[in-house]
Amino acid sequence: MAKSPEVEHPNKAFGWAARDTSGHLSPFNFSRRATGEKDVTFKVLFCGICHSDLHMVKNEWGSSIYPLIPGHEIVGVVTEVGSKVQKFKVGDKVGVGCMVSACHSCDNCSNHLENYCPKMILTYGAKYYDGTTTYGGYSDTMISDEHFGIRIPDNLPLDAGAPLLCAGITVYSPLRFYGLDKPGMHVGVVGLGGLGHVAVKFAKAMGVKVTIISTSPNKKKEALEHLGADSFLVSKDQDQMQAAQGTLDGIIDTVSAQHPLIPLFGLLKTQGKLVMVGAPEKPLELLVFPLLMGRKLVGGSGIGGIKETQEMIDFAAKHNITSDIEVIPIDYVNTAMERLLKADVRYRFVIDIGNTLKSSS
Repeated sequence: MAKSPEVEHPNKAFGWAARDTSGHLSPFNFSRRATGEKDVTFKVLFCGICHSDLHMVKNEWGSSIYPLIPGHEIVGVVTEVGSKVQKFKVGDKVGVGCMVSACHSCDNCSNHLENYCPKMILTYGAKYYDGTTTYGGYSDTMISDEHFGIRIPDNLPLDAGAPLLCAGITVYSPLRFYGLDKPGMHVGVVGLGGLGHVAVKFAKAMGVKVTIISTSPNKKKEALEHLGADSFLVSKDQDQMQAAQGTLDGIIDTVSAQHPLIPLFGLLKTQGKLVMVGAPEKPLELLVFPLLMGRKLVGGSGIGGIKETQEMIDFAAKHNITSDIEVIPIDYVNTAMERLLKADVRYRFVIDIGNTLKSSS
């Protein structure tokens, strides 16, 4: 892909980066590429902390490039646009999620599935076309090809809307693709965390009956009264699980830790679908026989294309769907990472970049 002509001076930037596998983040001066003809540059106001940020700063997936600036739930206000940009103007609210480029020519890209493009470039920790490393949203400015910018509706709060750019599309896309979005259907959501709590909100807005499946009985009141779930199953309670056998059209499994799948198959109706959106580091045990007895499916889903991400954000704005957040200053980020590791957050940390990230230069 041809590189956009660039103006002479790259954009000076400031953020917080991890330097090694300890994962500790500290202030970091760097440069963004200059604004190309199809690029949008924006002042970052808020950035969500995703669980994958935690994996990446510690190189737990083996792909991290240091220094690493995490963050792919980024929202802000456009400060500069390239000469050929049509989608945004200076002053517009903009968001960037998990990717900043793709090839635009493969079958996936042609079908608005840039997220499955073999040449998709991640928002941080990847190599861009010009050989530079991509840096994420724990920084004061961001630059992106206009195609990968998401328009943020005026009525969607920037802080609580930011996590939707990863967590939101991660659960919205499978609900749509696997046909679990029809009013009157009954869908289970495994895990009540950053992904799970948003899955409940989207499914309810689609008119779907929702059961939360969790290992934590103490989350029941929160699930039913605050998030509006219809029922709550404690996955370790065999009596509860037995009573719910064959009741679910589908399940969105958001858990990224080791957990048994066999009990979940039993909850599905004939031809039910178990969709995995969490990413456990070690293989899960999958017995085939329970799938045969009921023509059941196990599927996966990873974020979503740009067209669908825009659709998701617009749907969220229309139905007043936001993430439940705890807003933090940038200098709290290492403590937040420690708390995230212990699942001590309801349900997403969001860094107030605009008010708390100050350059050391």
